[in-house]
Amino acid sequence: MAAYVFGDVEITDPAAYDEYRKQVPAVIAAFGGRYLVRGAPAEVLLGNWQLKRTVVLEFPNVAAVKAFWDSPEYKPLRAIRERAAKSNLVLVEGVQ
Repeated sequence: MAAYVFGDVEITDPAAYDEYRKQVPAVIAAFGGRYLVRGAPAEVLLGNWQLKRTVVLEFPNVAAVKAFWDSPEYKPLRAIRERAAKSNLVLVEGVQ
């Protein structure tokens, strides 16, 4: 069953984040993931959510997300993202 990572990202160091943005797509793809949304504007329909930069990733399943997240390929990129941005990320499983 597909799994999705929803992200709300506030970039604090654009140069460092640009380096992350260049390298991460290949790692995501290596784990079967793909971008559904990458930086597109968001419109809040209800509530006070103040989204900065929206990202939605789709992976084949939760195991693929966790393998990506903990992989040696992603760990150095994750460190760049953590220095270059404030992020909220959520993993959810899709419906059957």
